[in-house]
Amino acid sequence: MNEETQPAQPTPAPDPASVEHAILLRHLAAVQKRCSELLTQQAQEIARLRGQTMQLRAQIIARDSALAWAQADRAALEAAAPDLAPRVRLARKVKELHARLQDLMREKLQMPISASPPSTAEPDLSELEAGIVAADLVICQTGCLSHGAYWRVQDHCKRTGKTCVLVEQPEHYRVVRIHQVHEALQLDSDG
Repeated sequence: MNEETQPAQPTPAPDPASVEHAILLRHLAAVQKRCSELLTQQAQEIARLRGQTMQLRAQIIARDSALAWAQADRAALEAAAPDLAPRVRLARKVKELHARLQDLMREKLQMPISASPPSTAEPDLSELEAGIVAADLVICQTGCLSHGAYWRVQDHCKRTGKTCVLVEQPEHYRVVRIHQVHEALQLDSDG
C-alpha cells in the first residue's frame, strides 16, 4: 500500500486539558483587554484631576496673595494713623446719633403747637413758627437762637424750600425786603 491510498487517520480527540487551557487563554485575553481599558480611563481621570488641582492651587495662591496685600495695606494705614479704629467707631456713633437727633426733631415738629411745651422749652415757639411761615427769607444770627429753635428753623426751611441764611456777625448784612411774585404783579397792574 502506498501512502496515497492509505485511509485517512482519524483526528485525535481533543484533550480536555488543552480545551480548558484555550478557554482560559481567551478569558485571560478579555480580562487583560478590560484592564487595559480601565487603566486608560484612570490615566485620563488622573490627568483631568491634576489639571483641576493646579487651577485650584492657582486660585488659592491668588486669594492668599490678595489677602496678604490687603493685610499689609491695612497694617500700613493703622501704622500711619494709630487712632484710626477708635475714630471709625466714633464716626459710626456720630452717624447713629445724628439719625436719632433727626428723628427726635421730626417728632418734635410734628407735635401740635397747642401742646404744652416741656418745662425747659424755648419762649413761645408758636410765634417763631408764625414768623417763619410769613417770611420770604430767613436770616438767623447763630448766637441769638436757642438750640431747639435753630433746628426747628432749619427743618422748616428745608421742608418749605425757603432760603435760610445763618450769620455770625449780622452787622455786615443789611435787611432787604423781597417781594413775592404776586405782589410785584399787583404793583405793575396798579401803576
